Amino acid sequence: MTNFIKVTEQPSHYRHLDTMSVIDILTNLNKEDKTVPYAVEKAIPQIEKLVTIIADKMLAGGRLFYIGAGTSGRLGILDASEIPPTYGMPPGVVIGLIAGGEEAIQKAVEMAEDDKEQGWPDLDKHFVSDKDVVIGIASSGTTPYVIGALQACRKRKIVTGCIVCNPGSPLAEHADYAIEVIVGPEFVTGSTRMKSGTAQKLVLNMISTSVMILIGRVEDNTMVNMQLTNNKIIDRGTKMVMDKTGIKDYEEAKNLLLAHGSVKKAIESITPDSR
Repeated sequence: MTNFIKVTEQPSHYRHLDTMSVIDILTNLNKEDKTVPYAVEKAIPQIEKLVTIIADKMLAGGRLFYIGAGTSGRLGILDASEIPPTYGMPPGVVIGLIAGGEEAIQKAVEMAEDDKEQGWPDLDKHFVSDKDVVIGIASSGTTPYVIGALQACRKRKIVTGCIVCNPGSPLAEHADYAIEVIVGPEFVTGSTRMKSGTAQKLVLNMISTSVMILIGRVEDNTMVNMQLTNNKIIDRGTKMVMDKTGIKDYEEAKNLLLAHGSVKKAIESITPDSR
């Protein structure tokens, strides 16, 4: 990889940021951000292949792991943490891991991302196997912690994927399904929490949402298995029950929802054929 160039580390297209007006800073940030969805669009064929294998594995009882460091690790944890409340999945089906452990979620842990040997032990604590899929997230594509994890997975015939923002990276070499979203230099040189982070978040949204749809956690366009964790969600669920069952009384629908714990179960309780 002697010719490998990190596009994400190249100088910003903008100079003298410290002399810009507030409106110019915001306008230029927005201008750069607008380019990210187009970069993601180019990667849709790569995303499709990875989503398909994840859904197949999950339907067979497998799990999805995200592993990363810094911003990339935090984005994986964020996506994983939102799956149970949104889609009613058990907490251990989509798992996010970060170099340095839980402490690193809120602050940097010195040298954690440079430890090439720690990624596999962190995965192994969860008894990862060839039933599962492991996605390495690293904007640079060079994070040793993540590379080491994917190398160890491939030795054990575990399906691997990655989300990177540089073409032809070392991490992509160790991924069965590499997603490369090339967003170019950052507005602030090397600050990959910006466009690169946005790109990773968009891809993670696409992966987890499409997988949940494919495995039956969405019906029509609704989250029928969402956890009833607050009044807003209960209200939304109650209206779904009313819409799907024809119940006109709000309190009746709400009581039915709360009795069964999910929109799907509430609907099935009075319309069995909806299964």
